[in-house]
Amino acid sequence: MLSVKGLTKVFNIGTVNEKAALKDISFSLDEGDFVTLIGGNGSGKSTLLNCIAGVYPVEHGSIIIDGLDVTKLNEHKRAGMLGRVFQDPMLGTASNMGIEENLALALRRGQRRTLRWGISNKEREQYKKLLKRLELGLEERLSTKVGLLSGGQRQALTLVMATLKNPRLLLLDEHTSALDPKTAQMVLELSDQFIRESRITTLMVTHNMRDAIKHGNRLIMMHNGRIILDIRDEDKQKLTIEDLLKRFGKASGEEFDNDTALLS
Repeated sequence: MLSVKGLTKVFNIGTVNEKAALKDISFSLDEGDFVTLIGGNGSGKSTLLNCIAGVYPVEHGSIIIDGLDVTKLNEHKRAGMLGRVFQDPMLGTASNMGIEENLALALRRGQRRTLRWGISNKEREQYKKLLKRLELGLEERLSTKVGLLSGGQRQALTLVMATLKNPRLLLLDEHTSALDPKTAQMVLELSDQFIRESRITTLMVTHNMRDAIKHGNRLIMMHNGRIILDIRDEDKQKLTIEDLLKRFGKASGEEFDNDTALLS
């Protein structure tokens, strides 16, 4: 469903600050795969998601989504195929618009805009049904400006918006790292639920080893712009944090730094 071949991304080419963020990355995702992507700061995780989403052009390699080569397509031309939730709850929604207006924008993503644009009663009922599943009371606040919501409410709404049209690929970029532990757990459980029910192919970046092991059917670890581990299915189910640290050391020739986020 997703095929990445020989992907290379270099920032500040030809300057003293030149940095190869991705180095000949190749991997593929099957339909319905839920892959957690883990690695230390600077390993290339978020850069990889940004390249897949079209935020960054790449120097070499190809990106194919659902059989379509999107390597040269800009970000907005890929938007209809992708759903995305960002690390910052303030991104992904329009704070000066109401909840129902944000959902309507998500529903019309990739469609041609016209002057006649409104929200029907049928749509409102659909939005209420979706929001009720969050158990946050948002279904009774459709006209509330999104900027008035808490970080957790806003991230949960963004998740609903990202999955509303069953995207071909869902990108979750550390989407719980800015939330308190209880709210982060709630958003992760909602993510699992939406992904499982709709069998959405998903790539989730996280710093948290426990979350990377617990969620999804596959784990990819990056280090210095390369993929060094790809653990799947039964092998992943048996994995522990201690095992993962040992495998990282063997694959990279290094040890993780003493980073509590990585060991939480």
